[in-house]
Amino acid sequence: MVFRALVTDRNASGEIVSSVRSVEDAELPAGNVLVAVEWAGFNYKDGLALTGKGNIVRAYPHVAGVDFAGRVIESRNYRYHTGQAVILTGWRVGETRWGGFAERARVDAEWLVPLPRRLSSRTAMMLGTAGLTAMLAINRLKEDGVTPNRGDILVTGASGGVGSLAVMLLARLGYRVVAVTGRPEQSEHLARLGASEIIDRRELLEPSGKGLDGERWAAAIDPVGGPLLTEVLKKIRYGGAVASIGLAGGAKFDGSVLPFILRNVTLFGIDSVMQPYEARVAAWERMASLFVPAAYEPMVSEARLEDLPAEAESILAGGVAGRVIVNPKPARDNAVPLSTHSGA
Repeated sequence: MVFRALVTDRNASGEIVSSVRSVEDAELPAGNVLVAVEWAGFNYKDGLALTGKGNIVRAYPHVAGVDFAGRVIESRNYRYHTGQAVILTGWRVGETRWGGFAERARVDAEWLVPLPRRLSSRTAMMLGTAGLTAMLAINRLKEDGVTPNRGDILVTGASGGVGSLAVMLLARLGYRVVAVTGRPEQSEHLARLGASEIIDRRELLEPSGKGLDGERWAAAIDPVGGPLLTEVLKKIRYGGAVASIGLAGGAKFDGSVLPFILRNVTLFGIDSVMQPYEARVAAWERMASLFVPAAYEPMVSEARLEDLPAEAESILAGGVAGRVIVNPKPARDNAVPLSTHSGA
């Protein structure tokens, strides 16, 4: 069958370019489940893939899209049947494997999870990889003993997809959330998601020059990294923890061992890409029970495949707030215009 896909390729001049074209099933990579993609997410890694940056794509032509939701068309695996609703995140799909920026995707059954009953394909992609990563970080904090009665939880990059979803999920679980953002115009949205306090990012980026600062927060979820992570670690309370889940502000950070050896602070990383099946299913079910789509809708914008090449540089530059979700179907002349806001 012929279907639409956003294909990224290297042209005769060596440039990386992306365009929507027709693709046949025979061109899809090997796999035991064929899925009709209903919605995909648009993530930072997708921006890297579409621009050729970060060396995450090694072979062309390529179809990006690191997460998607849809229904099974064909299955050669006992776990899934035709018509079943499924979600895919991780496993290098959209990087080393063709991903979800297409009307069809062929993948390995082990990479999928069943769509929770409380979610639709669209609301699942409102969460996507960002929500899964946030949920895994929250679960790990709880395992580390960080409960709501321990004190405030700081969330950096709170206007982005991971950060904004972390704010909502934490608040729904009873935590008092302090949101850090470089976008003051997002303050109202963040308060509606559950942030009790909002801090301007510039306040935290001012280096103190000390190895330790005053104790302020019981824990933090940090999708930013870089210098911001350095300053956050100095301010975590005794016995607290920081979940490092991103590098929007840089992969390197300079710091001191003092938070670790004098305050017993734990710094741990969260990887959502290679999570085992059981952990992903549990996280998705928990998210489904906590997520309030109507409350998060102001942080969501919709796009078509044709829109994504122009959006790639924007997401890499931090110009996208909240979540962008992608409808792979062609726009019809009489269709309702797509949402173009980015939570602003």
